Amino acid sequence: MTPNQSDAVPAFPPAGQTQRIVESRDLFRGESEILISHDGSIYRMKITRQGKLILNK
Repeated sequence: MTPNQSDAVPAFPPAGQTQRIVESRDLFRGESEILISHDGSIYRMKITRQGKLILNK
């Protein structure tokens, strides 16, 4: 990995397929933490002080 590749590059779907993109600001609405219900479990997603996302069960 080169120094300019420190952040992950998003993978794009194969040609002919679309993938929905959701802006984090639309999910968080000014908050720094949200709860997500998935398959009967609750997950907590947080924005760190460095602007990264952390997902915990």
